[in-house]
Amino acid sequence: MKHQFVLILDFGGQYNQLIARRVRECGVYCEVHPYSKALYIIKSKNPIGIIFTGGPSSVYSDCAPKIDPSIFSMNIPILGICYGAQIMAQTLGGEVKSAKVSEYGKTKTKLFKDSILFKNLPEEIITWMSHTDYIATPPKSFKVTSSGPSSPIAGMEDSDKKLYAVQFHPEVNHTEYGKEIIKNFLYDVCGCNGDWSMSKYAQSTIESIKKQVGDGKVLLALSGGVDSSVLAALLSKAIGSQLTAVFVDHGFMRKNEGNEIEDSFKNWNMKFIRVDASERFLNRLAFVTEPEKKRKIIGEEFIRVFEEEARKVGAVDYFAQGTIYPDVIESGNGDASLIKSHHNVGGLPDYIDFKEIIEPLRMLFKDEVRQLGFELGLSDVLVKRQPFPGPGLAIRIIGEITKEKLDMLRDADFIFREEIAKAGLDRNINQYFAVLTSMKSVGVMGDFRTYDYTLALRGVTTSDFMTADFAKIPYDVLEKISVRIVNEVKNINRIVYDITTKPPSTIEWE
Repeated sequence: MKHQFVLILDFGGQYNQLIARRVRECGVYCEVHPYSKALYIIKSKNPIGIIFTGGPSSVYSDCAPKIDPSIFSMNIPILGICYGAQIMAQTLGGEVKSAKVSEYGKTKTKLFKDSILFKNLPEEIITWMSHTDYIATPPKSFKVTSSGPSSPIAGMEDSDKKLYAVQFHPEVNHTEYGKEIIKNFLYDVCGCNGDWSMSKYAQSTIESIKKQVGDGKVLLALSGGVDSSVLAALLSKAIGSQLTAVFVDHGFMRKNEGNEIEDSFKNWNMKFIRVDASERFLNRLAFVTEPEKKRKIIGEEFIRVFEEEARKVGAVDYFAQGTIYPDVIESGNGDASLIKSHHNVGGLPDYIDFKEIIEPLRMLFKDEVRQLGFELGLSDVLVKRQPFPGPGLAIRIIGEITKEKLDMLRDADFIFREEIAKAGLDRNINQYFAVLTSMKSVGVMGDFRTYDYTLALRGVTTSDFMTADFAKIPYDVLEKISVRIVNEVKNINRIVYDITTKPPSTIEWE
């Protein structure tokens, strides 16, 4: 797909994905790459603009990320954010100092109206600050464009060289008019025309898959989640019966989901195979309690099952996976820290029996994958499913996994989701699920003393899944859910509700 390209250089910031999502929401294609590869990416991809992310380092640290000064002489518009603003200032001759008091959170910030970055914005807005160092003196050719109580230079620019910088984070929702600031940079500074759309992506990717695959056969790793389901639809549109979609029912799906997935694809042009491997996965996970070990075992077992199925269907040329962009970034590419392991990132082992791996969704975010699903005509049942981890309920059971625990959790989770839907809260809560903890406690049911499991309920509201607040579910709804679970599901006698935000917690428990 030919389109304008904006490069996001990652200096280790926690919001790097969020910057990329905001850019794409503006109709502009972008990618996140490590700052260390800046010159190579610029040469190979010819970006129309560049954005420097924030980062945890101080520009004066010996191990702080640096940028090649030549990047500022390439006549490419650059927007520096937080650390990105500071490294721009220091590299071009300005001065960065460490403040006596750090500045974190919402801050009133004054904007100077003559900056194109703040076109049509109020003179004062609330911004989100997250820094200790600050720009004390801008480079000689720069003028100050905004200021805050603890940041005399909250923004600066050299409009002749198209270099812009802000100390605050316009990409987060806490910053008022943040998206407008990013859009002003993209359209009024970089000259973007908004040529990135999901309909164009769908058309070009279908043609690309046809060209790549030719008359070859493709085996799809269909987990049943949104990502692999959308990939199945995309491949079906591109190559039809050349696709064999293997749905491995590992036994960790939510209640009734296996049948729902199979029904959703019965009229699509592909070879659909459902493999009941639940007993096999349970055996592999016997006595395993450590979360990362669970993930790795499940990922490895997926590969083994696909190998076996490939041999059954005959010669298979390509192996397809529903890897998406956050998987790539969170798995430790670039300067981002490793948050979690993904079994579908990084290619296949040397000994797997396929020529090549294909991952057409590798550069898409979750919301874009859903948009693509609608473009392709995939059913709402699959496209609108709330996020569900690849290992499924295996990482929503704390400690060892057994069939008894899986059945308990499936029933309890179903009741939770059913009551949320009945109360009309499913439209406002972005993700909600149950977790079976390893903790047991004393209870009384009827005339009997019990010593059974504690079930945790988790519900969050979020716009980006990078940060999240716990859902404020009404007490009467929680009470009804609690009563139903305790009465209808055996071996659970206590219900707790998770009221932590992300951060400091993650959305999933494991």
